[in-house]
Amino acid sequence: MRSKQWNVRVIPNMDLTSDHPYWTVKNGILANYPPLQSDVSCDVAILGAGITGALVAEALTADGYDVCMIDARDVGRGSTSASTALLQYEIDTHLTDLIDRYGQRSAQLAYRACHESIDLLEEKIRSLKIDCHFSRKESVYLASKESDWPVLRKEGAARRAMGIHAEEWSGADVAERFGFVRPGALHSTQAAQVDAYRLTHGLLCAALSRGARIHDRTRATSVHTHASGVTLDTNRGPRINAKKLVVASGYEVTQMFGMSKIVNLQSSFALASEPMEEKDFWWHQCLLWESARPYFYLRSDSDGRAILGGADEPFRNPKARDKILPSKTRTLEQQFREMFPGSPMEIAFTWAGTFGETEDGLAFIGPHKKHPNCLFALGFGGNGITFSMTAAEMIRDALSGKRNDYADVFAFDR
Repeated sequence: MRSKQWNVRVIPNMDLTSDHPYWTVKNGILANYPPLQSDVSCDVAILGAGITGALVAEALTADGYDVCMIDARDVGRGSTSASTALLQYEIDTHLTDLIDRYGQRSAQLAYRACHESIDLLEEKIRSLKIDCHFSRKESVYLASKESDWPVLRKEGAARRAMGIHAEEWSGADVAERFGFVRPGALHSTQAAQVDAYRLTHGLLCAALSRGARIHDRTRATSVHTHASGVTLDTNRGPRINAKKLVVASGYEVTQMFGMSKIVNLQSSFALASEPMEEKDFWWHQCLLWESARPYFYLRSDSDGRAILGGADEPFRNPKARDKILPSKTRTLEQQFREMFPGSPMEIAFTWAGTFGETEDGLAFIGPHKKHPNCLFALGFGGNGITFSMTAAEMIRDALSGKRNDYADVFAFDR
């Protein structure tokens, strides 16, 4: 078989976040990973050391694979550091819309994958004893306006039909619990929140203990495929020879592998409050989000802060994104105060990030016909972490030759 090469564009790191995203400020330096200094041979090379790559590395090292991971940045300092890390099974595209597009079976499988990924993630965190402030939460999906409520009721019925809990709340139910007026809401019990930055380092600690080699500040400059696997050249000189390559570089894959057509980049904005007293929080400190697009969402943090996010708009460039951060922060604060006018919430941190959306709201996971010996784990959209958990299991199955139930749902040619 003739060797095939494609060149990864040698460009500066894509600026995925504004300066000082909350999680890196809060946690500081959790671990150090050396840059690549010499040639390496391994079973699997992983490109990208954020939450997605970390989940894949942990899963593969648990199965005994020899893994080498590289990232152009410091570990976890890309989009992971800006994630607000709401863990929800709900996909940005409604189940009813996915049914219309792909049929009932595929749509239900997509929702099932995200639903069970929260349980899988909790089990992994507990078994590895990772301190990442994982906590179970209830989730409330608000109808933003009257015309949205019939759509949400239909959506709730579709979820219940596949066995997912989705309780309908009337406007009176919403007012009783929160004090503000909305036409109705869907209440779910399958949700959680986490510190994704701490989780990433915890997963990589487990992978390191099993022999994984992790190198940050090391950029791939070209990739060669051949009969025995894949070879990566790096900006530092040394090469990585692997039987397989897992691409977990998230939104930068659009620049690196010429896949710009599969994802639209968006800018998103967030803020964290000063710590508040428990009496000042909303009902059960639940995850709260709205049907309006772009949607506003809300969660709490382990040290008593409220975290607000949303106000998304199409990404142009980092400078333009960061320039509007103050105005977007004011928008988020205004939305919060309209809901909770008596709250003593004070802003402590603000940040912006870049993320990607696919046309159908689903991730791309698995092989790509143009890139042999490669597997992709691209958890685009608002379900990035739950998609990444699914990706880790799917890639584990793909390498062992096992057919995964979700392979077709998240395939590039779906």
